[in-house]
Amino acid sequence: MQQDSPGFSLSGRLALVTGGASGIGAGIAASFARSGATVVIADIDLDGAARVAQELVAAGCSASARRLDLGDEKSIVDACADVVDRYGAPWVLVNNAGLQDRESFLEGTAGEWDRMNRVNARGPFLMTREIGRAMVAAGGGGRIVNIGSAVLRGSIVHGLAAYAGSKGALLGLSGALAFELAEHGITVNTVLPGGVATPGAIAAKGPPAAGPGRRPPPLGVCEPADIAAAALFFASPAAGRITNQVLAVDAGFSVT
Repeated sequence: MQQDSPGFSLSGRLALVTGGASGIGAGIAASFARSGATVVIADIDLDGAARVAQELVAAGCSASARRLDLGDEKSIVDACADVVDRYGAPWVLVNNAGLQDRESFLEGTAGEWDRMNRVNARGPFLMTREIGRAMVAAGGGGRIVNIGSAVLRGSIVHGLAAYAGSKGALLGLSGALAFELAEHGITVNTVLPGGVATPGAIAAKGPPAAGPGRRPPPLGVCEPADIAAAALFFASPAAGRITNQVLAVDAGFSVT
C-alpha cells in the first residue's frame, strides 16, 4: 500500500493507540497504519477495536486489537506487558481514550470528578509509565502523543468542570514527562482537538451543551482525520526535535 510522504513515514514502527475503537482514536489508528506503522488498537470496547483493526488489515495495513480498561491499573499493566512481549517496545504511544460526560458544577460530585480523572489523567500517566519503561529499555527513543481538548483554550460548555480539570492535568503531565524523558530521546507533545462529532461526544451524558464551545468555528467542524494529521506529525521523523509543544486543531475557533 502506498505510504504518505517519507518525512511522515512510520514504516517499521509500532504504534499503540488507546481508544481506537471509534472516533478520533480510529482516525489516528488509520492514519498511522496508512503511514506504514503496525498499529495496536487498545480499547475497553474490544469488538469495536477488532472491527477497526480488521478494516485496516483488509486495506493492506498491519493492525491488531487489545482490550484495555484505562480505569484499572492491572488492566493497563497487563495490556502493556502483552504488547511489549508480542511486538517489542512501541515507537509511539497515543494517549487518546477518555471520558467526556458533563455534570453541572454546582451539582458536582467527588465521584464524578474521580471517575473522570481516573481515566483521562491517571490512565495516561500509567500508560506512559509502562510504555516509557519499555522505550527506555529498548534504547531507541520514542514518541508520546497526548490528546487533550480545546476546552483548555476556551471551547467550553456547561458541565465540563471535571472534564476540563482532567485534561488540564494531562497537559501538566505532558510537560513533566517531556522533561524527564528527553534524556532518553523520547518526545512528549499534546494535541488539543476542537469539536469533533464522534460517537463518544454525541453519546455524552449531562446538561445541554450550551456555551462558547457551541460557536461554529470558521473552518467548519473538525473530522477525526484532522486530529490524526497532527498526531502523525508529532509521531513522525519530521518532529524529532519537537517536545513539550501543544497544537490546537480547532478549525479556527480560537480566533472567534
